[in-house]
Amino acid sequence: MPEVISQDGTTIVYDRSGAGPALILIDGAMCHRSAGPMQALATLLTDHFTVYTYDRRGRGESGDTAPYAPEREAEDVQALIAEAGGTAYLYAMSSGGAVALRTPGAAGVVLYEPPFGLGSREYTDRLRELLAAGSNGDAVALFMRNVGVPEPVVTGMRNQPGFASVEAIAPTLAYDDELLTEMPADQGVPLLVVSGSASPESLQKAARMTAEAFPGADHRTLEGQTHDVQPAALAPVLIDFLRNAGAGPR
Repeated sequence: MPEVISQDGTTIVYDRSGAGPALILIDGAMCHRSAGPMQALATLLTDHFTVYTYDRRGRGESGDTAPYAPEREAEDVQALIAEAGGTAYLYAMSSGGAVALRTPGAAGVVLYEPPFGLGSREYTDRLRELLAAGSNGDAVALFMRNVGVPEPVVTGMRNQPGFASVEAIAPTLAYDDELLTEMPADQGVPLLVVSGSASPESLQKAARMTAEAFPGADHRTLEGQTHDVQPAALAPVLIDFLRNAGAGPR
C-alpha cells in the first residue's frame, strides 16, 4: 500500500482512486479504511476527484508515535496534501472534523456532524482509566454507551469474533476525545457543515454550533439522514459544494 511519512516519523498508509482535484476523506471514531463508511463514499466520488482514504494514526495499517497531540493528526493530513501535489479538499466524518479544522492548507472543507461540546469530564476520566488498565473492550463499550448504543447491542457486539479488531484501536478513542475538547481556530477556507434531520438533536445542534463558529461557513440538513449518513445522499452535496462553492477563501 502507498504511504507517507508524517512530520514526527509516523507512517500513514492510504489508498488513492479516481481523477480530478484531490479530496482526502477523514474517518471518525473507531473507523479506518477497512472498517467504516469511506470506501463506499469514495466510489461515488471518483468521477469528480482523486480520492484519498487513509488510516488515521493508531488504526489499520498506519503507525503511531507517542506522545499523542491533536497537531500530529493535522500533520498527517498535511503529509497527504503534499503527496497530492500541495492542494486538496477535505471531507471529515464526526470527530474527524476536528482533524480537518486543524489542518492548514485545505482548498475547502466539508464536515458531517462534528460532535463538539458533547463530551464530559466523567467520560474522559473513565475512558483514560480503562485504557491505562488495558481494559480495551470495556473502553469500547463505554464509548458505545456514551454515543447511545443500547446495552443489548453493546453486549452482542462484544460477543462477536470481530470485536478483537475493534479492541485493538481502542486507544484512539482517547485521541478523538482530546481532539474535541476545543474548537480549532478558523483557517479561512470554504466550509460546509452538514447534519441529518433524523440524527439526535444534540448532534444537529453541535453541527449548527460549529457552522456558526466560523464566519461565512454554511450549514445544510440532509432530510431523513442519521449519523450513519448514506453515501448516496452525501456524495452530491460534497460534489456540489467542493466543485462549485469551494473556490477561493472566505
